[in-house]
Amino acid sequence: MATAFSVGAVLVAADGTVLSTGYSRELDPADHAEEIALAKIGLPAASAETPRLTGATMYSSLEPCASRASRPTPCADLIIASGVSRVVIAWCEPPIFVPGGGTVRLSQAGLTVVVLPELADAAKLANAHLLPG
Repeated sequence: MATAFSVGAVLVAADGTVLSTGYSRELDPADHAEEIALAKIGLPAASAETPRLTGATMYSSLEPCASRASRPTPCADLIIASGVSRVVIAWCEPPIFVPGGGTVRLSQAGLTVVVLPELADAAKLANAHLLPG
């Protein structure tokens, strides 16, 4: 069985209220953290923008995917469709499984993207078994 990244996501409303959380493989081996956080508030893959997500922030320990083999819609596209306006990540996707590019896609769609490299080492700890030497 292939091992996947351990990723966590938290969806926070503009007023600071935590709307939902998600983590990789939470409900299914192919689940991504951001996908689950959005699904928990009732957003399917083809959701229209949701008013309560206007001004919301998605926090994730890893860059949302821009391409995906296990599902038809990458997490970056799910976030864009949701109406979330800001994404904060600790670590950009390494090219171990799929190429990165989520932050570029989010930025091109007009979302604010914040990368906190000072948190990258902590995010990598949960995934050290997958990273090269």
